[in-house]
Amino acid sequence: MPSLSYAMCSLFVIVLLGACDSIWRKKQPKALARVGETYLYEADVKALMGKNLSKEDSTSFVTSYINNWASKQLLLDKAKINLTEDKLAEYDALVSDYRTDLYTRAYKEALVRQVNDSTVSRAELESFYEKEKENFRLKEMLVKLRFVALPKDFLNKVEVAERLKNFGEKDRAVLDSISVQFRKTSFNDSIWVTASRIIDEIPPLTLENVEKQLKKSQFLNLEDENGVYLAKILDVRPVDDIAPLSFIEPTIERVLLSRRKLDFLRKLETEVIDEAIKKKEFEVYEMDTNSKNNEDE
Repeated sequence: MPSLSYAMCSLFVIVLLGACDSIWRKKQPKALARVGETYLYEADVKALMGKNLSKEDSTSFVTSYINNWASKQLLLDKAKINLTEDKLAEYDALVSDYRTDLYTRAYKEALVRQVNDSTVSRAELESFYEKEKENFRLKEMLVKLRFVALPKDFLNKVEVAERLKNFGEKDRAVLDSISVQFRKTSFNDSIWVTASRIIDEIPPLTLENVEKQLKKSQFLNLEDENGVYLAKILDVRPVDDIAPLSFIEPTIERVLLSRRKLDFLRKLETEVIDEAIKKKEFEVYEMDTNSKNNEDE
């Protein structure tokens, strides 16, 4: 007859095993659906659900997701059965390459953001411009101007025209003070503007007459059914002239930053390989080319 201590010990072991089994069951993820040996778990779906969904919307989302998931899994299973081994191997290789590219691209972009300086100095911009200026020929006329569009019934057109021509400090102040009466204004005459944009702002100008109308030092006084357009032309760069640096500065900056990024990535790849070789983590073995030739024979 077993002793009391032995019985209690046995009971303790049974209770302990039962408790462990209970804990283990609680840790098991909750499955929502199964296709063959593949399971869809509740946590996978919850991660994709919006936080503010109503109960009805949540149910609809889960049902739709389960059906889509099941359809993909069933088709995948059939594909694995019906596709040839060569095709499966080919697609597995493509998936592996894509995963590798995705991970490495994300890692390299993170390094670029941490290490690469996103500022370009004035000296860099000017140096690149001087070396490459022949590649920056204009395909469209550029113009510097100040411009006002007035309602057709505006009373003081002559005064506005004179102040726009002179544009001294007092003239600017007066124009600013009455600008609420204008339909459109552009007083920043230090920037280059494309002819096509000016045509958009001044409808009487067209592709046919724009070169004749937009000439350096010329003053425009044009009119149509919508209003009056006054403009003082300060400077013009014709088609095929070299683009001014101020106009193409954003383009040059993007080119320089792109080159800097490529240089950094090339250096990174070289350093990674060199470090791996030094640590004996990377080795290259000779390929036996004769074995392939023998197989072909």
